[in-house]
Amino acid sequence: MSPHDPSALSTPPAPAGPQERTAPAGRTGRAVRSWLPFPLYLLAFLAVYLLAVHTPFGQRVENALLTGDDGAAPAWIYDLSGAAYGSAALPPLEHTAVPTLIAGLVVIAAVAALRGRRRQGCVAVGAVAATILTKELACRVLPRPDLIGADDLLIEPSFPSGHAAVPAALVLGALLVASPRVRPHVLAVGSLWFAVTAAAVQATYHHRPSDVLGSTLLACAWHALATRLLPPAEAAVPVPYARVLPVVAVALSAVGALLAGARDDSLAQSLSFAASAFLCVLLLRSAATRGLASATGDRTPPHTA
Repeated sequence: MSPHDPSALSTPPAPAGPQERTAPAGRTGRAVRSWLPFPLYLLAFLAVYLLAVHTPFGQRVENALLTGDDGAAPAWIYDLSGAAYGSAALPPLEHTAVPTLIAGLVVIAAVAALRGRRRQGCVAVGAVAATILTKELACRVLPRPDLIGADDLLIEPSFPSGHAAVPAALVLGALLVASPRVRPHVLAVGSLWFAVTAAAVQATYHHRPSDVLGSTLLACAWHALATRLLPPAEAAVPVPYARVLPVVAVALSAVGALLAGARDDSLAQSLSFAASAFLCVLLLRSAATRGLASATGDRTPPHTA
């Protein structure tokens, strides 16, 4: 071969490697997994019920938190709970639960109508209604067996809590119809409201920790399904204090849970009620943040192979 032969200077092409392939839209593992939160929340709800209600250990632990000669009176929030004679209940405690639910549904529907978001409004109202209906059904079909020979007052069905389900469902429903700029504030105020309610129903001996946790899981489940049924929403509008607001909201929720769950007769009970309420708030905020992120299309792109 001649050294001046042009073919001698040409470099043969390297063997082609595997081409980058992007998974088809709607068929990625992330898209498939995006439906999983709904059944996972329901499975967690069932697990809480079985552990807390259908085991002697669970019943002993929770019944021990409801011991006190004075009943609800030592609770700090007693005068605002509606349990005191002639006192006005802080919504949605005592008799204010149903009016609060109706008013909240009206507000959600009105906001959706004013913003021209009929589909979001229908889904939000449906998610709230599904949470309450599921709660009512669970109270009727899920028994509380007497496994440890407890008093009659301690074997009445109370799982899950209806008073805790109302604010949890309304807060998550309101997030589906709120404008991007208002959403963080709705979640902040709603977290505090839910923290106070979840702690108050325990401190006044109306519910156990598992009751409020069960209601939270139901609300999160239906919210997760609702976000999957909705089209992409508007992206969140950044605000100057966007990083500070969640920290302040969580801190206020912790303080609200401590005050609403406090009792004069037992520090251990007070801390237990506050801790369980705060845990429910964190679960609610996690579901709300994840749901809004998926609804706004705020996802990382699929990996390439």
